[in-house]
Amino acid sequence: MVLFYRPRRNIGSEEVLAGIGGPPNKWRFKRTNCPYSFLSVSDNRSSDLVLLFLLSLIRGRQRTLAMTQYQILVSSFTEEIYTLLFDDSKGTLGLVSKVQVGHHPSWITFHPKDRSVVFAGLEQSDGKVAELKFDQHGKGEVVGKVESGGRDPCSLLATKDELLVANYSSGVIRIIALADSTPYLTSSSRTIQFSGSGPNKERQEGSHPHQVVIIDDREELLVPDLGADRVLRFKKGTDGDWNPCGHIQYELGGGPRHIAYCNGELFTLLELSSKVARHSFSPNLGSPEFITSTATMSSPLPQPNDMLAAEILVPQSNSSFPTPYIYLSNRNDPSPAGDIISIFDFTSDPNKLQLIAEVRSGLKHVRAISFGGPDDKYLLAGGVSGGGVKVFERIDGGKGLKEVAKNEGVVAPTGFLWK
Repeated sequence: MVLFYRPRRNIGSEEVLAGIGGPPNKWRFKRTNCPYSFLSVSDNRSSDLVLLFLLSLIRGRQRTLAMTQYQILVSSFTEEIYTLLFDDSKGTLGLVSKVQVGHHPSWITFHPKDRSVVFAGLEQSDGKVAELKFDQHGKGEVVGKVESGGRDPCSLLATKDELLVANYSSGVIRIIALADSTPYLTSSSRTIQFSGSGPNKERQEGSHPHQVVIIDDREELLVPDLGADRVLRFKKGTDGDWNPCGHIQYELGGGPRHIAYCNGELFTLLELSSKVARHSFSPNLGSPEFITSTATMSSPLPQPNDMLAAEILVPQSNSSFPTPYIYLSNRNDPSPAGDIISIFDFTSDPNKLQLIAEVRSGLKHVRAISFGGPDDKYLLAGGVSGGGVKVFERIDGGKGLKEVAKNEGVVAPTGFLWK
């Protein structure tokens, strides 16, 4: 007995072909309102199988439709973390809930094994880290808090057994041990104190670690230090501690803020000079090799100005987007059309960074962007100073963006997590 089918390409137009073994002259076509059409058979013994098969297709279709909705957590420069629901079939981005956390929960990160748990850095003078537990509906509650070890924690990264915290204003990295079950935060910790300064007396009077990133290919921890114009490198020793193993120097006054790694190359966003730098950083290289740097925009304003580069991402290539591109955000553009999201090609020429698109976001002070959805199809962006949160869809193989949803009610969004 054979069972086969063909799903419709367009619901309501083409029929599905399905059948059960038996003489073809006993089959008849039938059109239905279901997204699947099928063939019924005069052989009554097969009717139960047809029904079971059809029900399984409907359930599969329902599961597919359900996946068009995505929960998104939004950190902010308020006292709240928001939960939004993005429905890509309707083009809506609605508020589900929000939870009071504390002063400026500006950076959030998942527990690597328990995605119901999120850690948030409270960006304040007596820095703290909060642990939150979210239910399946996106409602969260604070289940624990510990000291961040410094002032203004601005970046967090959780591994299986520790939480890395960058304290911007005090130049301290705190490494907090994580328990085996929630609440994961413990009082056990150790710190790494940074030192250094740069020529910009207002922004580089001291060391300012701005991000913590682990490069798996090299088994290294990288920390951009905006205050000292360098990215510090660490390797974990046999004792479990992160030990210094060198640094990457950048142009004086550039202010490295965030980094992205892809296929043996390191891309660094320089906040103060609004530039992006490219280094070769493959695992077989002992030290990174500088390749080039360029402005983050086609027409940058003369220095000094209030514009500041903010975020840089390089989503991994996949079947939908086989060519990787660099996406970065710029803040405080005076244009009424809002801040620019820039897209760079880095694969066409190994020695260059080619600006291929600038997308006006309609947002003010775009601090963070984030990819999510199937094959990282969607990009989230938020305006701290206006515009709320928007969802953009990647088009033209990733070389462009188009707006598909927005929520203007979210206040001062600073970061995102796709649940």
